Amino acid sequence: MPSRFAPEPRFRHDQSARTGILLCNLGTPAAPTAAAVRPYLAEFLGDDRVVEIPKLAWWPILHGIILRTRPAKSAAKYATVWHEKDGSPLLHWTTRQATLLRGWLGERGHNVLVLPAMRYGTPSIAAQLDALKKDGATRILILPLYPQYSGTTTASVFDAVYDWARTQRHIPELRFVNRYHDDAGYIEALAQRIEAHWRGHGRGEKLVMSFHGVPERTLHLGDPYHCESHKTARLLAERLKLASDQYLVSFQSRFGKAKWLEPYTEPSLIAMAQAGTRRVDVVCPGFTSDCLETLEEIKQEAREAFMHAGGQQFEYIDCLNDSAPWITALSDIAQQHMQGWPTGREEDAELKARAQRAKAAGAPQ
Repeated sequence: MPSRFAPEPRFRHDQSARTGILLCNLGTPAAPTAAAVRPYLAEFLGDDRVVEIPKLAWWPILHGIILRTRPAKSAAKYATVWHEKDGSPLLHWTTRQATLLRGWLGERGHNVLVLPAMRYGTPSIAAQLDALKKDGATRILILPLYPQYSGTTTASVFDAVYDWARTQRHIPELRFVNRYHDDAGYIEALAQRIEAHWRGHGRGEKLVMSFHGVPERTLHLGDPYHCESHKTARLLAERLKLASDQYLVSFQSRFGKAKWLEPYTEPSLIAMAQAGTRRVDVVCPGFTSDCLETLEEIKQEAREAFMHAGGQQFEYIDCLNDSAPWITALSDIAQQHMQGWPTGREEDAELKARAQRAKAAGAPQ
């Protein structure tokens, strides 16, 4: 019977141990087509962290109805945000963040490997962990791009890492970043993004902070996402010096008939317009990269709903993307969680010290 453990890359005596970072985001189809969206949705909605319904009941609905009808509708939505040159906005920004993070850390003396990965779709978590290990990473920091912890997102990333580890004969040392919803650098990056938008476009009557929704039952079962989202909003409002009536926390992206966290974003925007609010500014603090949920659902659909209900101006504020304050905050978070690990600078010093000791002793190096 063949072993389930993957063969180890051939050991090289001249390859020093490395530290790596896996920057993880939700995922994206490979193209804005029904054929590409179908396997992506199957993987995403087939994750029992995402849909907590017994498979015996859920599988016939997923494969018999949803995957027959939804891919074409979703593909049409993806087509409205797909870049002709860069493709998926989520993959584009996540890849750019990984590149910049490695450069930022390098400027601070940390010679670490950094790769982007997607929980669903490609590049997969397993494939990127293989790549890090092949390049000599014996220590890997798993850094999800979800500031607020949720079992539906953060824990699912960890599941994928654990599944990969079960196939490895030699498992690297692993560390996980659970959350940074109240990190001072993250809050500052959000504030600077909003203030820059206000300087260029003026300021609306109310700032709507729209977070991704999750079923309300997850809150009662112990998921901290709702509380962490509200703490992020409170800290951001304090940093911006907003009174309680100058901002609203809402939740978007409902799916199915179950009750989700409230208030819902689009109905709230409609109610504000009907009540006489002329202009709103909308930001999505839980998304560190612009994607379908921000560019299509908020910037397009929510805008249309607000304007149709009587609003006069809707301003969408971009996600953090590749802004310098965000990459700085991300590098600070990574450094905090890599403490005690050799990250290149220490290794170089140790190798030089060994060579000097060997030379002094007349031993071969």
